[in-house]
Amino acid sequence: MTTGRVAAFYERRILPVLLDRVMRQQLLEPFRREVVPPARGRVLEVGVGSGLNLPLYGRAVEALLGLDPSPRLLSMARRRVTRDGAPLRLLQASATDIPLADGTVDTVILTWTLCSIPNPVAALREMQRVLAPGGALRFVEHGLSPLPRVRSWQRRLTPIWRRLAGGCHLDRKVDDLLREGDFEISELRTEYAPGPRPLTYMYTGCARPSAAR
Repeated sequence: MTTGRVAAFYERRILPVLLDRVMRQQLLEPFRREVVPPARGRVLEVGVGSGLNLPLYGRAVEALLGLDPSPRLLSMARRRVTRDGAPLRLLQASATDIPLADGTVDTVILTWTLCSIPNPVAALREMQRVLAPGGALRFVEHGLSPLPRVRSWQRRLTPIWRRLAGGCHLDRKVDDLLREGDFEISELRTEYAPGPRPLTYMYTGCARPSAAR
């Protein structure tokens, strides 16, 4: 088997299972429970992955759209769907080309997604495009630490880490990306979650489309 075929097999068959197992860690659950349940109206989850957030959506959700580029992860998410709750539609698509009309979503949810999008600013501008007036983006992401020693390790590790972890970058400064994507941050908390510091500096909060858009 050629190197290219091995890489493709890893990305299609092995990586989705690894991602599902890693993202099921209990230490991530409090972050999910802070970000997801307040979603309301017509909701778009970008990077729905294997559907770990699906049980957390509340009664204020009228319709739920889950977007992910991976068919294997979407298949796993489909198996997590229950008959209760808002209607769910799963979309296989890129975050930089969301197949929705302008202003048709009330809430966008991001949980550990921006790290792996090749062009995060373009993706954020797409999310802004589909948000209705008064809509909100609720997020928890890991990214660049404020500590020089940790930042140095994040930058050293990222070239190797992104090959193993589906393009995941350890060194993206999430608040700056949101602003570049024409969002205004209304709530932001940063902290280290339990675990190795280069992997666990969290940005949690809420942002809204810039008034200047």
